[in-house]
Amino acid sequence: MIEIRALRKSFGSVEVLRGIDLRIEDGETVAIIGQSGCGKSVLLKHIIGLMKPDSGEVIIDGVNMSSGSWHDIEKIRRNLGFLFQGSALFDSMTVKENVTLGLREHGLRDNLELTRITKEKLALVGLNGIEQQMPPNLSGGMKKRVALARALATEPKYMFYDEPTTGLDPVTSDQIDALIENLTARLNVTSVIVTHDMFTVERIAKRVVSLHSGSVYFDGTPSELKSSHDKTVTQFLERYRSPLSFTP
Repeated sequence: MIEIRALRKSFGSVEVLRGIDLRIEDGETVAIIGQSGCGKSVLLKHIIGLMKPDSGEVIIDGVNMSSGSWHDIEKIRRNLGFLFQGSALFDSMTVKENVTLGLREHGLRDNLELTRITKEKLALVGLNGIEQQMPPNLSGGMKKRVALARALATEPKYMFYDEPTTGLDPVTSDQIDALIENLTARLNVTSVIVTHDMFTVERIAKRVVSLHSGSVYFDGTPSELKSSHDKTVTQFLERYRSPLSFTP
């Protein structure tokens, strides 16, 4: 379980997070939405321990991610998988080296085992036989899938996605959405998705948290979101309202 309590973060005079309170139960699929600059990615980085709050707490499975012991925090981090917005693959490494990077950092050196895990995780994301390819030779969708395979390599309990469909064409975006939906159900992980893409929200999320001005403004189901008459919510959703999507 993830508990966020009174989380605050400022950069200079700009207060980005203003007392976030949020609880994410094991097995939930939660989308975090909101306008640019509302604090979505900053919140995500606090949850996984890449940033430390000015005040407040992030607690995962009983461990405080900013004040816990190094040993306890590292143990939790091994249970976290993260898909970066730009995939964040290393161009100088092969696909196999990218996928197994975290495993090797944690001390796994058995090449046969690393090869087995690479093939297994690439198969999970629909890729086979590309272990020795280099990232510059891959399409955007393939890079995203390799990055997802890397995130899954440590068999995490929690998966975090930062704008998983940004920069992808609609067809590829739909494929990534379907893949995330399938993997979430198949692997029984807790998924937290930061996104601007309401098609992703409608397809994948079971719960939606909307941030506004650094605070939780809405917390409910996708159907409750799209039926909301709140002006701030409806303004955010307006461009996505069409016969194919969030029809009021």
